[in-house]
Amino acid sequence: MPAIGTIALIAAWWAAIVVLNIESYLAPTPPQVLAALKNTTGYLTSNAVTTLLEVVQGYLIAVGLGLAVGALLALSAPLERAFMPAIVAVNAIPKLAFAPLLLVWMGFGQGPKIVMVVLLCTFPILLASVAGLTRTPAELIELAQSLSANRWQIIMRFRLPSALPQIFVGLKTAMPLAVIGALVGELSGATNGLGFVIANAGADTATAFAAITLLAAISVGLFYLVSLTERLLLPWARAITD
Repeated sequence: MPAIGTIALIAAWWAAIVVLNIESYLAPTPPQVLAALKNTTGYLTSNAVTTLLEVVQGYLIAVGLGLAVGALLALSAPLERAFMPAIVAVNAIPKLAFAPLLLVWMGFGQGPKIVMVVLLCTFPILLASVAGLTRTPAELIELAQSLSANRWQIIMRFRLPSALPQIFVGLKTAMPLAVIGALVGELSGATNGLGFVIANAGADTATAFAAITLLAAISVGLFYLVSLTERLLLPWARAITD
């Protein structure tokens, strides 16, 4: 079914260009994009690797930060009341506003792009962690207490397993945002990466669309990698929802 959906979208794109008689410098056809992918394979591959590294590094940092802060807020009501409004306020700021500042602070290397990924990804993970850890079914807590479990055992053996499905919702939500964050950082100022390719493509829309295609492939591939990890780690959760 995913292949059928993808083919249908490509066919609709191609048909729209033909029917509307859109010039190639405005929007290329799928064969032109494939030709660009073939003719600039090395150039696109090297820049795709740069973007992929930024995405993965930023995402892993965001996972660690989001889970750690989310756990602290979930396990301490005073901390949640004190800091959650500030966290929400920071998340409400358009991240594009940070792009020029990050360039001033960190230069044109990978640092600003990784930070942009962290800024975009941390909040969904943090919010999912708080939601999951604070919504443990009361009967599970009562069961743990009846078994004389201490607070740490309740957290690790009852609250965390119960929260994992919700946490993975945050992880999957944040994954495409990581690609967007890297792209925003590269479009704002970079010397390599797929965003750099798009920004410097000019009228060569086929190359720009080829870079966009690679970005989409990276996003889809990493998203399904997270989904596969969820299936492997939480088979019981899938069995319950099926």
